Amino acid sequence: MGTTAVALLWALGVAALVGGVLVFRLNSMARVTFALLASLVCVGGVVTVLGLPYLGVVIVLMMVMEMVIMAVFMIAYMMNPAGLMPMSMLHNKRGATAVSGAVFAALTTAVFVVPWPDRPRVRPKDTTVQVAMSLMADQMLTMVTLGFVLLATMVGATVLATRRGRYDRFGDDLDQRPARDPAGGGVGR
Repeated sequence: MGTTAVALLWALGVAALVGGVLVFRLNSMARVTFALLASLVCVGGVVTVLGLPYLGVVIVLMMVMEMVIMAVFMIAYMMNPAGLMPMSMLHNKRGATAVSGAVFAALTTAVFVVPWPDRPRVRPKDTTVQVAMSLMADQMLTMVTLGFVLLATMVGATVLATRRGRYDRFGDDLDQRPARDPAGGGVGR
């Protein structure tokens, strides 16, 4: 790993840690959401710098979508205005501090105590394929097929759930002018 990669790794790691600390220091749900988003995007960057670009991009994409949806729902449905009212993210401060301190100490100890395997001399050409094979091995075809089946199920459920098609308002022969909206309202009512 080159000097630039090490510097980027440290910068992203520190930024992820700062974002994680801000989650517990900020006083509104909307701000906390975006602090958590920044922290998790930095984690995705760390994974990318460590040589797994596919997983890094997946982490970033998943976290961006998840946090944006969370922010939108908070702004739309929270009782306080847009999730911006002051509040505390800390509950059971003493217990949380004890548990997080113990977990941090255990993980830090594990880093230095665990016998890490030696890195192979030859790096694989495609790390994405290597990760996919280690995760799914002989089930790759099953998972690909399952993905298409799930997509077809979602599209089919959406089609069956709609009452009318795109051109229903123009009549059976598409000659209804002005268009009549079966859902009510609009032109031709």
